[in-house]
Amino acid sequence: MPSLLVLDVVGLTPAHLGPSTPHLTALAREGFVAELRPVLPAVTCTVQSTFLTGLLPRDHGIVANGWCFRELAEVWLWRQSNRLVSGEKVWERARRHRPGLTTAKLFWWYNMGSSAEIAVTPRPAYFADGRKLPDIYTQPASLRRELQDELGPFPLFRFWGPGADIASTDWIGRAAERVIEKERPDLALVYLPHLDYDLQRYGPSFDGLDRALAEVDAVAGRLIAKARSLDMEVIVLSEYGTTRATGSVSINRLLRREGFLAVVDALNGELLDPAGSRAFAVADHQLAHVYVRDAEDVDPVRRLLESMDGVDLVLDDDGKRSYGLDHPRSGELVCVAAPARWLDYIYWLDDRRAPDFARTVEIHRKPGYDPLELLLDPKLRFARGRIAWKLFKKSLGFRTLLDVIPLDTSLVRGTHGRLPDRPEDGPLVIASSRTHASERFEATEIAELILATLLGSKT
Repeated sequence: MPSLLVLDVVGLTPAHLGPSTPHLTALAREGFVAELRPVLPAVTCTVQSTFLTGLLPRDHGIVANGWCFRELAEVWLWRQSNRLVSGEKVWERARRHRPGLTTAKLFWWYNMGSSAEIAVTPRPAYFADGRKLPDIYTQPASLRRELQDELGPFPLFRFWGPGADIASTDWIGRAAERVIEKERPDLALVYLPHLDYDLQRYGPSFDGLDRALAEVDAVAGRLIAKARSLDMEVIVLSEYGTTRATGSVSINRLLRREGFLAVVDALNGELLDPAGSRAFAVADHQLAHVYVRDAEDVDPVRRLLESMDGVDLVLDDDGKRSYGLDHPRSGELVCVAAPARWLDYIYWLDDRRAPDFARTVEIHRKPGYDPLELLLDPKLRFARGRIAWKLFKKSLGFRTLLDVIPLDTSLVRGTHGRLPDRPEDGPLVIASSRTHASERFEATEIAELILATLLGSKT
């Protein structure tokens, strides 16, 4: 029976195929390339969960990269437990037809506690003295040491943050090559995030784009060559395309000014108070879930949000249902940004009262997604020297804050999350075989494409 490599090359669009991506372009010529229509929101956790279940967010439950856990009155993004994802996974379906089928899930999200036989995902070590050091979680546990002994520590600080670059994607690629060669999984899922960094920093067109494309293409090319040498089929996916950003929309600031959002005036700055707020937004790229505590406030909040410049849609219950977002984790209202705008999480009215983590890379404390974490504050002189000095002090045991992230949202030049207005701005599918060729796929059809490939079927 066939075996299959699935590469998730984040941010790749049809326009990127060409001289800068020779390996991906050759694969498209060998098989086919098709338009891919994502789900709303077109963000990593939601789209990946749809790819692997064939379900909409209403059914798999991943309504964004994070949401407010109402039972705790806390906002959490980037959780890792696979138990958050409802629905049968594609490899579980395949096993019903191919008993003994094995899966390697490498850096795809919700990777902890999944039913895949092999798993690798970032899992930093958090020390009691405040240090955070790179590490990974693996299944089986012995794979963690094997990979890091062979490849070195996972370059966590080049996976996300101002230092994010090809090094982390290259490490993932080499780890995947090793797993594919030694473990021979029937299904290998590999996440290659490199393009996403510069596309968000600099937008969909910038001077270094060809180099960034060539870098990720080189990693993908090695994996494609390894897979083809082992007679594996290959499918390449992208979760979304990135479009130009001209500015952000501060929903939470408006909700605060109008008396709906509450804060705690803490020692480390103003903190969002979800429990005490009548309404607040969990912003995630071009979509935000707006949680409204009291039913009588829903209509006033909706009218307020509809009046905001930069907000395209405000979805109520009927609107959420029409986009497949009618899940209990969703906000009472869901905002979608206008083209070229994105939704920030900022809730303070004076930057002097911003919480201490606002100027740091802190994906688990911020009550919303912050693309500014990819940038160094241009107002800081000798920023990289400042980082080196602070890291040196940390190595000596001193406490210090890596407060080098800007608060100026106009610095972000690329964004995603809303459904693409044009196919050329959206993601794609590339496959090594023409057996299942089509001009267009819905994100909900990818699980069927993977299943059909694994089973060698025509549908």
